[in-house]
Amino acid sequence: MFLGISDFGAYCAAILLFLALPGPGTFALLTSTAKGGLRGGAAATVGVIAGDQVLLWLAVAGVAALLAANPLIFQAVQYAGAAYLAWIGLTLIFAKPGTASPVRIEPRQYARQAFFITLLNPKAIVFYMAFFPLFIDPATHRGAVTFAAMAATIAVITALYCLTLCAFANAISCLLYTSRCV
Repeated sequence: MFLGISDFGAYCAAILLFLALPGPGTFALLTSTAKGGLRGGAAATVGVIAGDQVLLWLAVAGVAALLAANPLIFQAVQYAGAAYLAWIGLTLIFAKPGTASPVRIEPRQYARQAFFITLLNPKAIVFYMAFFPLFIDPATHRGAVTFAAMAATIAVITALYCLTLCAFANAISCLLYTSRCV
């Protein structure tokens, strides 16, 4: 037991597994890296981590239990996330060729967009509602210390994973578009 986390290795593995499943957060990271280079990907990584932290602490505060007890509220959050992503997608699809991107992604917005995408991501919400409580050992739980250890673990693993993904995407982008990285 590590600070009240029932199986720290399995907890870390679950975090990696959920990060590795492609979803809106992954696409936000890749898009930010493609448009803003490694700096854009790093900014999006900060947004993903911030979104994860908000979801984690909301779960700690019992919001996850509230959402689980009220499926309509949970569905509303899911649909809000889907609507946001659909709006971005449709705006991009129906943009006229040669015009500026209808979704203006600027370096100062990478973190904000990734934050909201993470916050409304059903995959992330389900992780904190369903899997997060499984790793809390009631017998050795230390309250805020346990939750802080879990939050720090998620932040560190997410940072390492996302920054590695961004570095890889940036390297591929540089190979394809050498003039951008010179």
